[in-house]
Amino acid sequence: MKTKPLLQSLVVLLVAFLTGCASLPGAVTESIDERRVEYVLVRHDTGTVVFENGLGGSIDWWAKVFPEISKDTTAFAYNRPGYGKSDMVSSPRDGNHIVDELRSLLKSKGLKPPYVLVGHSLGGLYMQLFARRYPDEASALILVDSTHPAQFKGKGSPQNWPAWFRLVYRLATSEVEKEEFNAIDATGESVLDLPPFTGKPVIVLSAAEPMKAKSELADYANEKRKDLVRLYPGATQIWVDSGHAIPLEKPEPIISAIREVLQKK
Repeated sequence: MKTKPLLQSLVVLLVAFLTGCASLPGAVTESIDERRVEYVLVRHDTGTVVFENGLGGSIDWWAKVFPEISKDTTAFAYNRPGYGKSDMVSSPRDGNHIVDELRSLLKSKGLKPPYVLVGHSLGGLYMQLFARRYPDEASALILVDSTHPAQFKGKGSPQNWPAWFRLVYRLATSEVEKEEFNAIDATGESVLDLPPFTGKPVIVLSAAEPMKAKSELADYANEKRKDLVRLYPGATQIWVDSGHAIPLEKPEPIISAIREVLQKK
């Protein structure tokens, strides 16, 4: 195994998990269903785009995408329980509970489906589950370097991570992040147990830079990047000249993809 590329890839992944970006204006925190929720909502008469953050990510990750989309389209971004100013909850942190919470939140704000679902990293896995469970409530699915349902199985298992990275991960991640990560396999199985989301636009935006890394673990992760589009017959895959943090590094392809599917509605 070539160690240097692997270490570089893991460092980039960890930084993507734990860093933020410019703040997203308009964020508010209010009590909804007896818990505090931090979110940003801009209303228009056309469409509704819903953003879901990755593991460790907050609404600020969409600071370069949300303002452009919200100029003429209803847009909603929020922090899941335990992130930002949103209260933690006692329910399990698997995808099914997170999707149910999101649907309830959208309903509470009067946002009616169908939605354009946009998810980055682990948020992409949650949006896959949302679209498969409730296909009538989704008009399009945009996956931004999304987690594959089987991302951390087999060769991708954390047991195969270098010991130093497992230690950094344990020390640098919050309890809610650990709970979400520990539920990834169960969430992925829930996705694959349901029929594919088909007949509506699916755009898979994949990071091209990690494809340059060569190691057993990097090769496995990149195979999952290539395989994701197979799960959605008729989907379009676009390779973005970026690392995993596409919303921060190259927001333009995300904006273009959202506008493309909105035009098809």
